[in-house]
Amino acid sequence: MSDGDSGANTKNSTNNKPKKVNKKVYEAKLKALQVELVKLQQWVKQQGLKVVVVFEGRDAAGKGGVIKRITEKLNHRVVRVVALDKPTEKEQTQWYFQRYVAHLPSAGEIVLFDRSWYNRAGVERVMGFCTDEEYEEFLRSCPEFERMLQRSGIILLKYWFSVSDEEQEKRFLERIHTPEKSWKFSPMDLESRSRWMQYSRAKDQMMAYTDTKSCPWYVVEADDKRSARLNCINHLLSQVTYNDIPYEILDLPPIDKTGYVRAPMDTQTFVPDIFDEPEQDVTLPSVTAQD
Repeated sequence: MSDGDSGANTKNSTNNKPKKVNKKVYEAKLKALQVELVKLQQWVKQQGLKVVVVFEGRDAAGKGGVIKRITEKLNHRVVRVVALDKPTEKEQTQWYFQRYVAHLPSAGEIVLFDRSWYNRAGVERVMGFCTDEEYEEFLRSCPEFERMLQRSGIILLKYWFSVSDEEQEKRFLERIHTPEKSWKFSPMDLESRSRWMQYSRAKDQMMAYTDTKSCPWYVVEADDKRSARLNCINHLLSQVTYNDIPYEILDLPPIDKTGYVRAPMDTQTFVPDIFDEPEQDVTLPSVTAQD
């Protein structure tokens, strides 16, 4: 069973799991797609387009991984990632969509939302962080809000990363037992596991209201991370019409060092080169516990 998707958004799904991609093929395909992403970035900047991409899905479904691969080779002044923390007391008194509107793109920008206004249809609904009235108002107003964005000229794409409970459990355990990944795991993740069915029902209802003809949800089968990244990036590129902008070949001018004398090396403080002697064991600095 994949992400409680039974009966939801089948019109855009073949119900076929993507094949696992070996590392060599994955890296080659990813490199080619990242070249295309650079072309898309330049086209968006030149033409003054405004692009918003929403990434939603279960915890550990792979949203952050695909966002990282999208932005890896791009200019962060053109392509921005928005991952908002929980709303402040002031933001809780505002129109619900207000804090998201503040992060929408200007002309020539692409904004990637790592979770978005759909928090209200997911975590806020399941965890009781909003009232029934607020939730119902969101379902009514969200499609109109997105039509407003599109009428303003924004290209809006929405991706749902679908992961099975077995794969999510595997990734959670990896996070728990891997020091450099432990920060990704939170008490909220534990709670989401215990409320799997509630999240599934909330997702199905969200889809029923917001999977519209003008702004559909695109479901990414994400049990295989490599396939999910390649499929999502390839689809994203197919949804925005762009052309390759030729680069002007520049001649690198020579450096004129006339009259310059570098300051003596012993007057500067250098970072120690811990790899100066490869055979020598490297002693890492100790971490002092904070109160």
